[in-house]
Amino acid sequence: MSFKENLDTMPDIAHLSSLDVCDANGSVIHSIPAVEGKLGSLKVYNALAAKFDGVLNAESAAQGLTWFAEHTADAQANVGKHPNIDLLFQVQSENLTWQLVPRSK
Repeated sequence: MSFKENLDTMPDIAHLSSLDVCDANGSVIHSIPAVEGKLGSLKVYNALAAKFDGVLNAESAAQGLTWFAEHTADAQANVGKHPNIDLLFQVQSENLTWQLVPRSK
């Protein structure tokens, strides 16, 4: 499925103001705001939070890369162009475990 087709299957994010990625100490290491240009990523990360009980690890990162579909290959070819996808690659390569914390408005 394409990125857009995947987004169409995910829960609504209208109630969110952002989603934070937090380390083991609860410190925010990355944040995705609910703003134009970031809504697709916010929707993917929110769906990952729902499916994997708020855990971002190698398994959930792999799912996220699948959901980003055609954008995943573009991110591999252009490191830095898609920071929210780059983060998933980092989680996989470094075998990290972080928490996904959706923030309501």
